[in-house]
Amino acid sequence: MLGPDEGGPPLNIAHLFARSAGRAAGLPAVALGGTVLLDQGQLAVRAARIAGALRDGLGLAPGDRVALAMRNHPDYVELLAGIWWAGLAAVPVNVALHPSELAWILGHSGARLAFVGPDVADVDGPERVIVAGSAEARALRDGDALAMAERAPGDLAWLFYTSGTTGRPKGAMITHGNLLAMTTGFLADVEQPRPGDTMLHPAPLSHGSGLYLVPHVARACCQVIPESGGFDAAEVFDLVARWPGSRLFAAPTAVRRLVRHAAAHGPDLANLEAVIYGGAPMYRADLDEAHAVLGLRHAQIYGQGESPMTISALDRRAHADRAHPRWSERLGSAGTAQLGIEIRIGDADGRPLLPGELGEVMARGAAVVPGYWQDPAASARTMGDGWLRTGDVGQLDDDGFLYLRDRSKDLIISGGMNVYPREVEEVLLAHPAVREVAVIGLPDPEWGERVVACVVAEPEVADAELDAWCLARIARFKRPKAYVAMASLPKNAYGKILKRELRASLGEGR
Repeated sequence: MLGPDEGGPPLNIAHLFARSAGRAAGLPAVALGGTVLLDQGQLAVRAARIAGALRDGLGLAPGDRVALAMRNHPDYVELLAGIWWAGLAAVPVNVALHPSELAWILGHSGARLAFVGPDVADVDGPERVIVAGSAEARALRDGDALAMAERAPGDLAWLFYTSGTTGRPKGAMITHGNLLAMTTGFLADVEQPRPGDTMLHPAPLSHGSGLYLVPHVARACCQVIPESGGFDAAEVFDLVARWPGSRLFAAPTAVRRLVRHAAAHGPDLANLEAVIYGGAPMYRADLDEAHAVLGLRHAQIYGQGESPMTISALDRRAHADRAHPRWSERLGSAGTAQLGIEIRIGDADGRPLLPGELGEVMARGAAVVPGYWQDPAASARTMGDGWLRTGDVGQLDDDGFLYLRDRSKDLIISGGMNVYPREVEEVLLAHPAVREVAVIGLPDPEWGERVVACVVAEPEVADAELDAWCLARIARFKRPKAYVAMASLPKNAYGKILKRELRASLGEGR
């Protein structure tokens, strides 16, 4: 990383809080449910005082890491602002992780302080642990304000730990410059919120929803935390009815829950500006249903922790452009490169491929992180030459639209033929009874791998019916050789399906 004297002008992402306080001081900034707690001016003052307590009271120094291991709460917003104001780096951790995973992240990050929720078990590692909402936490707001610390674009702002679906998670080092590039990309290519609009946070602030707090701070929007501290479809629609210009980030699994609730209850959608989805595949059948129930209010982003929320985007206009001759085809894409990002499809050696050719999705630009925390070998493998190797398989068309086919590790080679699980999953999800599906490859003595579909259906569907459904829509070699009925699919803390667990359990015959 670049130090304060090694790369560019001073930049602290906390300037966005100060900027909104100056230009829109009286607009709401933080709310719990339907109640405003802080306006933009008050939030900046609160951030400066917390920064003073962290630096002068607790003795933290610029660059020190501070963990946030708590459910969504209004304090999360002001603590994040105070951490950055003080020149510290935030380590947000999803509290849905196992305690051993939480402990490992706290230890690996070297966090000197952790703010935890009252429902979080005892944690080891940090020198000090403060329970959010406690008298000790509230006292941080009462000290003297600190002048904002200078930071350089290459200084660490957010240590983002990957979801860890394959071994230990890695800490992507998101810098102040990365966050500013993400903000620019969002405002240019995803959404253009107005001052006074609303960002709802039913999704974890430790992940995409928290990252998207930043561009909404830049536009003087209100950060609204549900009283439940999490995702509840009925609560989300109640908040939409209360708050103007409502936007939210949601994984496809959450979008499906919103759609089913809306279809059953017909909530007031007048204030709903956009549902921004990403983090996992949104299958076409689900998107068509979302359009029918919620209207053309969707925007898609494709990104990773290594290029936070910023590789490509398919905005609302593209979703709604039915007159375009390739509208339907483009709905199956992940959109085009966001501002400041270049996308390449590379072969096994990273050499660029032509439009239409399948290969690994690679990206470079100002949003791509410089590397992983304390892991130079992984940094060199993943982005050592400046190009982020995403591990995703995809292709670009002649117009620059990116089509994601699968994770490279999920590719199935059966009888010498490549089978991309997402293509098979798309077909099965179009069946009216199928709610969720995951297609995996299992070892086979004759074919090398056999295609197996794990299906959650309501009502249950016979294998023969699913087989006929697939044979009518895809090549015979792609169709599953077996269908496994399941009550639910295993997911990680962020809602991603854990195909590794399915391969392990089914491979052992369970």
